[in-house]
Amino acid sequence: MSTDAVARGGAHDHPVDPARVAAARARLISSDEAQRLTSLLSLLADPVRARILYALDTVEELCVGDLALALGASEDAVGYGLRILRTAGLVVGCRAGRVVFYRLTADFPQPLREHCLRRLVELSRTPPDDDF
Repeated sequence: MSTDAVARGGAHDHPVDPARVAAARARLISSDEAQRLTSLLSLLADPVRARILYALDTVEELCVGDLALALGASEDAVGYGLRILRTAGLVVGCRAGRVVFYRLTADFPQPLREHCLRRLVELSRTPPDDDF
């Protein structure tokens, strides 16, 4: 970066690598898509909701009470988390008598299961490898 760019706070008005800038622009998601993505990811930012999804991915279906026992959380916290996840279309409930069993929706995105529920947890366990 030039000395002038550093003096202006790191900004510059021309690309240092035009091919990479063009490639990044070509692959960017729209602002609307980014908003929807961050809204979805914010659902995963709550520990109870993230653990509910992880538990349902592991055993297929559970009722509120069993989820609360598995998570070591209150039934109220689990119920609230399920309500939000259900509203977002990530889980569905199926009534069997007086008990409602919850499961991930049939079209729950496999990449989300694999990368957000499993891989990101693995990545969070290892310290970052700083190359800079």
